[in-house]
Amino acid sequence: MGQRRQPENDLFGPPPGEGPAPPPADAPLAERLRPRALAEVAGQAHLLGPEGSLTRMLARGSLSSLILWGPPGVGKTTIARLLAEAAGLEFHALSAVFSGVADLKRAFEEARARRRAGRRTLLFVDEVHRFNRAQQDGFLPVVEDGTVVLVGATTENPSFALNGALLSRCQVLVLHRLDDAAMEELLLRAEALEGRALPLTEGARALLRAMADGDGRYALNLAEQVLAQGNTLDEAALQGLLAKRAALYDKDREEHYNLISALHKSLRGSDPDAALYWFARMVTGGEDPRYIARRLTRFAAEDVGMADPAALPLAIAAWETFERLGSPEGELALAQLVVHLATAPKSNAVYAAWKAAQSAARETGSLPPPAHILNAPTKLMKSLGYGQGYEYDHDAEDGFSGANYFPDGMARLSLYQPTERGAEAAVAARLRDWARKRR
Repeated sequence: MGQRRQPENDLFGPPPGEGPAPPPADAPLAERLRPRALAEVAGQAHLLGPEGSLTRMLARGSLSSLILWGPPGVGKTTIARLLAEAAGLEFHALSAVFSGVADLKRAFEEARARRRAGRRTLLFVDEVHRFNRAQQDGFLPVVEDGTVVLVGATTENPSFALNGALLSRCQVLVLHRLDDAAMEELLLRAEALEGRALPLTEGARALLRAMADGDGRYALNLAEQVLAQGNTLDEAALQGLLAKRAALYDKDREEHYNLISALHKSLRGSDPDAALYWFARMVTGGEDPRYIARRLTRFAAEDVGMADPAALPLAIAAWETFERLGSPEGELALAQLVVHLATAPKSNAVYAAWKAAQSAARETGSLPPPAHILNAPTKLMKSLGYGQGYEYDHDAEDGFSGANYFPDGMARLSLYQPTERGAEAAVAARLRDWARKRR
């Protein structure tokens, strides 16, 4: 999810306490392009535009404690610094990676001293989710009594990463990964600052924006490498110059669940192209294909079901093929499974019937089976009526006796409701015929 960093090293903000003083001429390009005002932050118009949430908050003079949630390189630290400047607050920064309880206590005491002197503090905490529950609880009194305006930055979903008590006292603002237009805006600023165009073909320029993967800091670092050499680069030359960036993916965190959800819903929506894309995103990001195979097998049972009974054995076959061939050859079998599941007719009727059956089993308790379907291996059991009146279905017309198999005294349930899609349509027709004969 990006390299660990102290807030002072963030791309988009002046060093703490120094205001908007320009960086030295030999500073890195990213440093020299830090926005000096909130309006200069690229790609976050929903927060900083004329009708943006933060714009309205500042206009009201009511800056509340905030959690800034977004991917790396979109300006979280910058926004915090510039908010402090716009609201007339003292900016103090901590990183949850490098700070402990003593650092927090010191920051709170300094904020109290400033408050007694008539100055308020904006306390910025980078990677705030890395503080444990007790440390997060430590913020509650200083936020509640107004000692600090807390602005926390996180790349993790606050719903999972932060205490509910802290979340209830902060407003969560989502920062977007920079889109193509915002990335191009940064490149244009870089060219204006340097006084020359990036030596890239149109295709290579688009590739550079794509390689940055929504991270403005990374885009400017790439641009600086390109500017350091003089030859015009096409796509192939650019790839040779720059190391390919790993996709933003963490197998243990929210992105893992986001992508598997996207794959599952693309399959359910019968979109093989989108499903293949999300499958490739997960494999490229380093996901274990066995995990994907397990989820695809579940999908075959849950979402395709009886509409295409071949889907489940095909899922097992694709899984076994991967186990035998390994990566990357075995991934083709999983790709074939992805396409099959996406293009198959869909039915969750078995899934719904199973849920209903479980509910009925819980509600009816320990009702015994009717005596006529019980085996009677002993004379005593025969004398008690076990097996009496049982109709052998193979001897009945069309192999269907129409007997009752629910407990005596229990109303018949209709749990399985097949669809009219795929192979399940024929099953539905048989069930209707049997229901007519049963009546």
